[in-house]
Amino acid sequence: AVKSKLQPVEGVKNVDVDLDNQVVRILGSSPVKTMTEALEQTGRKARLIGQGVPDDFLISAAVAEFKGPDIFGVVRLAQVNMELTRIEANFSGLSPGKHAWSINEFGDLTRGAASTGKLYSLPLGDLGTLDVDEKGEAFYSGPKEKLRVADLIGRAIAVYATEDKSDPGLTAAVIARSAGVG
Repeated sequence: AVKSKLQPVEGVKNVDVDLDNQVVRILGSSPVKTMTEALEQTGRKARLIGQGVPDDFLISAAVAEFKGPDIFGVVRLAQVNMELTRIEANFSGLSPGKHAWSINEFGDLTRGAASTGKLYSLPLGDLGTLDVDEKGEAFYSGPKEKLRVADLIGRAIAVYATEDKSDPGLTAAVIARSAGVG
């Protein structure tokens, strides 16, 4: 069922299903949201555990996972080339409206977002705003020029209650190297 839903998706080249480990490996160029929606049409929940280019050590990927208890989300960062990073994120549990989000200096979560330090490298660390819908969900997909994933490992992504980052932040997650293709 999973293969039949994913194979017709534009940009998907190959689908490998490992039933024992509950893992689906997809080779292709479709946006993560498109593949996730196709997979969830089979009645299963989907979560990206990694992404990247197989066998290419120059291209790296990272992930920051927000694990609740109220706000959940995943931010995926993939180095497209040495001058461009693609960022895809999805969140749930946020209040409707606009929320600033950023890459901050430190991966210290002892006091949540408040202990992650200042913005990492203006303007690179400024991710703009998330538009949260009435269900508390937000999705972002876009490029960020001159941002290098390798420089972000161990830093944090913070999400704020307002658009202007004046509060200490609602939540944060550490940016970790992604486990290759997922």
